[in-house]
Amino acid sequence: MDENTEVIKVMVFDLNGTFYNKSSKDEFYKFIISKRPNRVKYYLQMVYYKLLLKVNQIRQTEFKENFFNYLDDFPPEEVKKYAAEFWEQEYPDNFNKELLRRFAELKAQNVVIFCATGGLELYVKPLFDLYKIDGFAGTRVKYTGHTYLVQGKACKEEEKLKRLEEFLDGNAYRIIEAYSDSKEDILDRAEKAFLIKDGEITTY
Repeated sequence: MDENTEVIKVMVFDLNGTFYNKSSKDEFYKFIISKRPNRVKYYLQMVYYKLLLKVNQIRQTEFKENFFNYLDDFPPEEVKKYAAEFWEQEYPDNFNKELLRRFAELKAQNVVIFCATGGLELYVKPLFDLYKIDGFAGTRVKYTGHTYLVQGKACKEEEKLKRLEEFLDGNAYRIIEAYSDSKEDILDRAEKAFLIKDGEITTY
C-alpha cells in the first residue's frame, strides 16, 4: 500500500455463513470426529451450551470455551495440522464464488482485505495460509496443557471493530464494504454493507 495514503480503505467480512458457506465450528467438529471418533462423547455437551447461548444464559466467551471442549488434550500444533487438512478439503468449493471475485477486484485496487470472525484463530489461521488476505481477527485462545481458554473477549460485535483498529495500528480508515450473515457493528460502520443468506448477497 502507498505509504502516503492518508485514509486506509478496508473491506471487512465475516467468515461463517458469509465467505465460507457453512459453519466452521460445526464442520470442523465433524471433521475431528472423522479422525478421532471417540470425540463424539462431547456432542450432547455442545448441544447444551448452544441452547444456553440461544436463551442468553451464557456469554459468547463462556460459550466458546465450553463448545470447543472437544479439542481438549489436543496441543495447538495438532489442532493446526487438522485445521490445515480441513481447509484444504473445503476450499474453494464451499466458499462464496461471488465474494471470491469481488475480493480479487478489491485486492487489485489496494483495498485492505480483513476477516473478522468469532471462530477460534487457532483453527481459522490455516485457511488464510491457503487464501492470502491482509489480516484477520478471530477469538484468541491459550492452551493450558489440557483445555483452551479464551484470551480477552470472543471476537464478536464491537470486539471485531476493536481488533480491526488494532490491526491498522491506529491509522485512519474507512470501511468501504462489509459482508456478514447477520446484523452487526461492522455493517453499521461500512459505507456499503451486505447481508448474505444461503449464498445470496443483498444490500443491508
